[in-house]
Amino acid sequence: MEKIIPVCPNCGGDVVEKKVEKLVKGGCNAAVLTVEAGVCLKCGERYYTKETHEKMQKIRKELEHGSTKDYRLIGHTYAYEGVVA
Repeated sequence: MEKIIPVCPNCGGDVVEKKVEKLVKGGCNAAVLTVEAGVCLKCGERYYTKETHEKMQKIRKELEHGSTKDYRLIGHTYAYEGVVA
């Protein structure tokens, strides 16, 4: 498995491995994933391994095509059509 980078290229802060929630959208569907990521302790930027990124892309394509049989429905999402000022 690929290692997470130790230093943030954006700000130079220390990067630590953490489990984080990631929202992946595909078409009108979305999935909440728990993934390992490198998180910068200074700026909060997240870094994913190539393996994790490829898995998120695969899930995004499944969501786009409505292939959600392996997913558990946890609620509904609505788009508000008005203007919020």
